[in-house]
Parts: sequence; C-alpha cells; structure tokens
Amino acid sequence: MFLNKPEELTRYVLEQMAKTEDPRTRQIMVGLVKHLHAFVSDVGLTEAEFHQACGLIAKLGQQSSASHNEVTLMAGSLGVSALVCLSNNGEGGKRATTANLMGPFWRQDSPFTPSGESIVRSPTPGETLYVNAWVKDLQGQPVSHALVDVWHSSSKGFYENQDASQAEMNLRGRFETDQDGHLAFKSIKPAGYPIPINGLVGEVLTKLGRHNMRPAHLHFLIFKEGFKTQFSQVYSNDDPYLETDVQFGVTQALIGQYVLHQGETDPSGLSGNDWWSLDFVFEVEPGVAYLPKPPISAKVEA
Repeated sequence: MFLNKPEELTRYVLEQMAKTEDPRTRQIMVGLVKHLHAFVSDVGLTEAEFHQACGLIAKLGQQSSASHNEVTLMAGSLGVSALVCLSNNGEGGKRATTANLMGPFWRQDSPFTPSGESIVRSPTPGETLYVNAWVKDLQGQPVSHALVDVWHSSSKGFYENQDASQAEMNLRGRFETDQDGHLAFKSIKPAGYPIPINGLVGEVLTKLGRHNMRPAHLHFLIFKEGFKTQFSQVYSNDDPYLETDVQFGVTQALIGQYVLHQGETDPSGLSGNDWWSLDFVFEVEPGVAYLPKPPISAKVEA
C-alpha cells in the first residue's frame, strides 16, 4: 500500500495491529499506536525531536545496570508507576489501598529474619526504630504465613546496593507473618533522600525545574498464595517532602505515624535511650501471587 497522508498511515498501521491473534496483545498494541500517533500529531513533533527522543530511550537502557535501573526511575518520575498502581488497586481508586510503588531498589533473596530481629547488618548510624506490622485481608482477618520483604535506605539516603561501605543486604530482610498476621523488626529510622540525578532522569528533572527528593519511607513486599502480591511504602509523617515527592508515590493511606519515645523502656528491655516506633496495618486483596523481575540484582563495587 502506498501512503501519502498521515491519517492514511495511522489507519494502515492499526489495520496491521488488528491482525494480532492474542486479544490482550492486540488491545495493547492498538492502543499504543493510537496514542503514539496522536501524540506526534498533537505536539507537532519535528524530525529532529524524534531523533532526539529515540536517543533518549536508548540512553535509559544504557544507563541501567545490575545495581541501578534508570528505566524504573524515569517511570516513577513521570508518575507512570503511581498511575499503574492506583489504576490496579483499591478498585481503581474507589477506595484507599496500601499498595504502592515497587521502586528501583528491590532485590530478591533478602535474608530470612526471625520476627523481632534487627535488619541492621553493618554499622549504620541512625535513630533506633521498632516496627510492628500486620497483614490483613479485605474483611479485616489476619493473613498468616505471608512472606514479607522489607528494605529501606540508610540515614545518609543510600540503599545498600548503592553504597559499597554497607554490608551485603544491609537494611533488608524477609519475614513471615504469624497466626495474627503480625511481624516485627528493629532498624533505624529512614531518612528522606535525593534520587540519583547523574543520568537521564536528572537531566529531565532539571529541565522541568523539579527537585529530586523522596520523603523518608520503608518498603514492603507482601507475598501469599491466594492474594495479589503487594508492594508498599510507608512514609514518615514528619517529612517535609510528603506533598512534593519526586516519584508521586505518597497517598494518605500510607503516611505512617512514627512515634518518638524518650527515656522509655524499648521492646528489647533497654531504657534511657530515645527510640522510635511505627505500627502499621496492610490490607491485601485476593488475586494472583507473583513476583516480577527485580529491577536490580547486585550492589555497586567498591
């Protein structure tokens, strides 16, 4: 077929996509072509801009490695990750959900840790934090024997995969909920931090005049057969960047109440030192349990 006009091209490409046998693949590809072609027309994309865009997409992959995922970082910075999460949980935003972003720093095979134990695996400065968490279903019933991954950054704002000075899997652990759906662990209070801006994401944020800060948070992944796997983040209620998170991840349901205890006896029986506590309840939905491919698989070399 010989094409002369833009609308003829779009119509012909859509006809080819419509021949795809798998219904879901066909739906996605038809929608993708419609939106991409409409975008090109709406903004009047020039040839030079198109070539630049192709280079930027290639650059995202080139800047990703075993210890860093620029693609996931960009998806979060454009609000795409948050949109996918909100569209697929809480009945498409009709009700609050404790589901949240996976983020670019989840690693598989965190060390199994008995409930109540510490996930601080190398000397790490910070204020002591004790966390109690419960996993429940939509009816408020406890979900026992769920596997829960926990990870977070240091007080300096680095995940262990970014920081060669931290021990392997520092501030990471895997727990199993008990009959009450409960788990507990000791760590340090997380700090807000800047996302990496030494790559393409940093260039984009600079051009848009945006900051690169994330509010302090703890990450959770909850896995149990019969329930939809849930990634979550619990944000610190005292963080100044709650309303301007560079990754657009903060929802009202995920603002945790971190409580400071001064001079009180802590859960380990020690007294005289200040410490923080966090109690939080996660609500998981029925569905398919699966684990996506981790965005990273190793840490930076010294």
